[in-house]
Amino acid sequence: MVPLEEGKELMLDFEKIAKIAASGCHVIPVAVQNIDTREVILIAYVNQEALETAVATRTAVFWSTSRNELWIKGGTSGATFDLIEVLVNCEQNSLVYLVRPRAGGICHTKNRKGEPRNCYYRRLNFETWELENLNP
Repeated sequence: MVPLEEGKELMLDFEKIAKIAASGCHVIPVAVQNIDTREVILIAYVNQEALETAVATRTAVFWSTSRNELWIKGGTSGATFDLIEVLVNCEQNSLVYLVRPRAGGICHTKNRKGEPRNCYYRRLNFETWELENLNP
């Protein structure tokens, strides 16, 4: 079991943005949303190269801030997404990718049945501050 992905302990990375800034990466956040169900799938980052590649290929493409490389969503897991629309916020400092899952699941994590989950499969219990798995 991977504690970060399957544990009950809240381990938020409040230093993520500072780490990205310190690395010299020039990225903006992108929320990824299923165009059919409107569920939020994940939050990622894009730089100019990732955005241009995504638009050219009509595929969800991001910039991996941990690996410092282009990240084609589903390249390893098979959970790929067609890029349907890109929305830009008023300050032009974040995006929304409206996508349609093409193949595979949504997240690289799986429930006990081996089925892929949505990346937001845990809820914070306000009383205990523990994470509750909504799709174990």
